[in-house]
Amino acid sequence: MKTISENACFGGTQGVYSHSSKVCNCDMTFAVYLPPQAKSGPVPVLWYLSGLTCTHENAMTKAGLQEHAARRGIAVVFPDTSPRGEDIADDEDYALGQGAGFYVNATEKPWAPHFQMYDYVLKELPQLVADQFPVNDLRGVTGHSMGGHGAITLALNNPERFQSLSAFAPIANPTESDWGRKQLAAYLGTDEAKWAPHDATLLIRNKGWHGDILVDQGTSDPFLELLKPESLSQALASERVPSVFRMQANYDHSYFFVSSFSADHVDWHADRLLS
Repeated sequence: MKTISENACFGGTQGVYSHSSKVCNCDMTFAVYLPPQAKSGPVPVLWYLSGLTCTHENAMTKAGLQEHAARRGIAVVFPDTSPRGEDIADDEDYALGQGAGFYVNATEKPWAPHFQMYDYVLKELPQLVADQFPVNDLRGVTGHSMGGHGAITLALNNPERFQSLSAFAPIANPTESDWGRKQLAAYLGTDEAKWAPHDATLLIRNKGWHGDILVDQGTSDPFLELLKPESLSQALASERVPSVFRMQANYDHSYFFVSSFSADHVDWHADRLLS
């Protein structure tokens, strides 16, 4: 692991690091915020998964999570959204390729050699973080847009790994959306049965969740038809999954929206991870 930068932040440390990923077969960059409480011993971890076109840096600098994480004493990890590099497959469509890994393990050419973001975020990077930083084995996961899709699908498929779950404007039903069908077909092939484990709405209907879920969605989000929040809301209600699903008046899809409710989400996770 290579240290790119470390800065004092709300009494803790905001760091950016890189490492050679065996899973993604390339160098990957990620960020970790350690609260001041980590100086005294291991702390729980909130994983924040970013959306389309983002790197580790967008949420690190715009979401405003550090102040709240320092207040509650939890670490925050910001992975990248995909492999990157000159020799790594890409596409002219911003919703496919570099910056758009969709948190799946690609099985199709030309994506399969590098786009293994599911295993990277679920297994390889958590092990590296556990080895290199003062964190314990209590984990929550949240994310925005494509990252909200990743947070929900990773948690529902691996409930033993996560104790808390939330999302900001998640891509909620990608098997029925133009933000999903093209990408899932490209990464996983045309057999739609292979897409189902990566659809939050279908997973809620098929698996449920052992805890409760917080979801925030802006009513002025220009991507509502692609995100399909009503599908997820209806699934949560029909399966009677304890949840708080908030349609926030006048908010859009930007980091102004995320930062406005970041304190609520950090507190949601801290209440469950520290109880």
